[in-house]
Amino acid sequence: MNSNWQSGRRPWLARNRMALISAAAIAAYGIFVEWVWGWLALLRQWAEIGLTPILSALALLVATYFIRCYRIQDYFPGETGGRFLTLFRVTQVHNLLNIMLPFRAGETSFPLLMRSEFGVPLMRGTSALLVMRLLDLHALLMVAAIGLVIDRDYRAIDWLLWLLAFLAPLAFFLLKEPAVAMMRRLAPEKFRSLVDEVEAGLPDGISAFLRAWTMTVLNWAVKVAVLAWVLAIMGVAPIAASFGGALGGELSSVLPVHAPAGVGTYAAAIVAGAVSFGATADHATLELLGRASVNAHLLVIVSAVAGTFLSLVLKPKT
Repeated sequence: MNSNWQSGRRPWLARNRMALISAAAIAAYGIFVEWVWGWLALLRQWAEIGLTPILSALALLVATYFIRCYRIQDYFPGETGGRFLTLFRVTQVHNLLNIMLPFRAGETSFPLLMRSEFGVPLMRGTSALLVMRLLDLHALLMVAAIGLVIDRDYRAIDWLLWLLAFLAPLAFFLLKEPAVAMMRRLAPEKFRSLVDEVEAGLPDGISAFLRAWTMTVLNWAVKVAVLAWVLAIMGVAPIAASFGGALGGELSSVLPVHAPAGVGTYAAAIVAGAVSFGATADHATLELLGRASVNAHLLVIVSAVAGTFLSLVLKPKT
């Protein structure tokens, strides 16, 4: 009888493992926020900003998670077709772990979750993740470079250099086939299957690459614009400083130097970005930037929790 109960128990755990992981991640985040900042203090700070702007910002930030999910589904159409909500839950768990764990350690969860839920080989999932992260970093750097070009009085040569840098991913993708062929020739026989998996993790063709690229730019454009808007509402000026702060925070979340939940590093990067893009560095302004950066960081954290909670509510069909 006990063996029957265990055999019935295992399928239930297997069917609901993503829901259990999501719920555990949400609970851990709730405890973490209470321990570091306190939910009452957070709500009091947001009440000063206004409920409508906060809810609007949260809704737009959660919308970016659907864009990310679509990008991954388009990357793995054969494995994830018809299972968008399951993939959404996977991406949200990955996002939470990525924010929570230091030094981008949470990235390792993506290929593991994609293998367990969709049967994607580890090397293929890792290769795809690397490509997407490089596109993320490129998109953020290109947005930041616009500020540098504007600061140099819109010189034609600067815009030309920016355009060349912007098109660099396309040039690298067009060199994919000779690069993979060289890897296959140089790799020992026993590693050639790994080269095949790496190649499988790259976009199939130019149209797939352009779709992934477009979704990347759209995702980061929305997120940076929303965070810049929130920082501007909280008094960060001029508007270029708001965008600089948003870019600084998001760049810190993409780079390997990342504290648990971004505590300290994310807010510091917002302040550094805002000052770099025109905010004054006097005591009063730095104090305002400190408060605004912490509030913006908390908004990002709560949006991640909200997105994961939404993935639980939108239960996939089993």
